[in-house]
Amino acid sequence: QVQLVESGGGSVQAGGSLRLSCAAFGYTFSSYCMAWFRQAPGKEREGVAVIDSDGTTKYADSVKGRFTISQDNAKNTLYLQMNSLKPEDTAMYYCAAVATPGRVVCEPSMGWVQARTYYEYKYWGQGTQVTVSS
Repeated sequence: QVQLVESGGGSVQAGGSLRLSCAAFGYTFSSYCMAWFRQAPGKEREGVAVIDSDGTTKYADSVKGRFTISQDNAKNTLYLQMNSLKPEDTAMYYCAAVATPGRVVCEPSMGWVQARTYYEYKYWGQGTQVTVSS
């Protein structure tokens, strides 16, 4: 049973920083995509950043240059370092994961197609709230 547990959310002023963590339990996939999503009230859930089992990363345009996704395989933990936070970054942040059959180009989106195969994130954490005040 795979379980993802986020932590590290909180309230900060604009320009501040936070580091989110996502601890993965029961997770033994050799090939995978892991991602951070966020959802603000009244808005759809959107992908923020993704990392694959080789360490390749992708970011949403809205966070490029400010957010960094990383992973510590020894600790089975995913991170999201968020700098230069803006009020529009306020949202519930979720980590998500999906096992992949070998090398797949991971996307920070709810679902995507590659080589005529549809992929979507199967495992989700409960979320951690980030609030940025102006």
